[in-house]
Amino acid sequence: MLTDITERKAAEERLRHCAMHDALTGLPNRAFFLERLEQVAAHHRRDPGAHFAVLFLDLDRFKILNDSLGHSAGDLLLQELAKRLRRSLRQEDTLARIGGDEFTILLERIKGIRDPVRVAKRIHRALARPFQIEGEEVFTSASIGIALSSSGYREAQELLRNADTAMYRAKERGQGQHVVFDAEMHERALSSLKLESALRQAVERREFRNYYQPIISLESGRIVGFEALLRWPRPKGGMIEPLEFIPVAEETGLMVDICLWSCEEACRQIRAWQKAFPFPLSIHVNISGSNFAQPDFIDRLDRILAKTKLDPTTLKLEITESVIMKNAASLNEMLERIKARKINLHLDDFGTGYSSLSYLHRFPIDALKIDRSFIGALLENAKNLAIVQTILTLARSLDLEVIAEGVETEAQLEEIRRMSCGYAQGYFFARPLAAEDAARLLAAMR
Repeated sequence: MLTDITERKAAEERLRHCAMHDALTGLPNRAFFLERLEQVAAHHRRDPGAHFAVLFLDLDRFKILNDSLGHSAGDLLLQELAKRLRRSLRQEDTLARIGGDEFTILLERIKGIRDPVRVAKRIHRALARPFQIEGEEVFTSASIGIALSSSGYREAQELLRNADTAMYRAKERGQGQHVVFDAEMHERALSSLKLESALRQAVERREFRNYYQPIISLESGRIVGFEALLRWPRPKGGMIEPLEFIPVAEETGLMVDICLWSCEEACRQIRAWQKAFPFPLSIHVNISGSNFAQPDFIDRLDRILAKTKLDPTTLKLEITESVIMKNAASLNEMLERIKARKINLHLDDFGTGYSSLSYLHRFPIDALKIDRSFIGALLENAKNLAIVQTILTLARSLDLEVIAEGVETEAQLEEIRRMSCGYAQGYFFARPLAAEDAARLLAAMR
């Protein structure tokens, strides 16, 4: 009987250990960390002098490393990282892996802000040395957010969230940075939470609208298509700017459904115009990087085309250089599947960064959109003219179409026309228009 009880207790202990620890690294997991953080926070409420800090650590570029090295090598990197982090801490500090490449640290009995900052700097130094992974030297760094018990937040979840918020601010500053959470970040976090809540309601209520900016053939001077641009009307008038809500939509995962809604609505609208007007029209739709990470993206695209009965050759999907860069290892197969459906692929914001030339050879791109920053500065000096001319020459050599974005003056238009650019869009021709206004513009072309 005694043996049975002992074995049962040992089994229960093993189960609890498994439930509270990460299988890959052997470190405490999120549940363990939050339980310990609750205990320390409760002690701080009783004794405000018992200060502590939470560090939230996220590896920089881990997805790229994982995709290029392979998942087994990625797992080895995480295991070695965990060991290096452990050696950077005191015995009494709590280190946990809470998911993916995210780690959290609980520092107890600190004297002030200098202690966690000193630990963050020690971690940066530890990660500066290369890791030996399967015979290869691997370099990585981490972004670290720090939340202090003295910041006025008393609940464990709040402190973890604050450290997470500070970590994202660190990432904005570049790789291998650390940031301490402050009141300004709290206000931004509250604003972001409110915006997220409003976004979720907007998705449910279908509050978004597509606006349509004409794309002009510079040979004929006629509208040959439209770019669908997402807009979110305010309930009391005006618009919530895309730069305000799209980053939050991306971060929360809402952008996947928003983007597909915009695509379906744009396909439905252009099909209606194709039936109503006796000239060819195409539709350009911006695709979020989040969509390319979804395994059912192609299937959902197929359903949109079937539902709207749109000829796929008149659909142009626009992707940015940054999306290609972040998904380079896995993107080519998906783009080839899209091309197999005779859908066109356009590289948006061309020339703004990354290794553009290598992607033109690697991926099945049909057209380039010269970024508006080049067109806006086109006439400022000879260097800007040379850049645009080089892009056009490169595109012709690769048999790619080119669209100049952001044309705002007649002088800009004449210059790109002189350089034999094929297409253009911008305020010189028309601002993004509501569907009914775009239809009136088309009617005037009859």
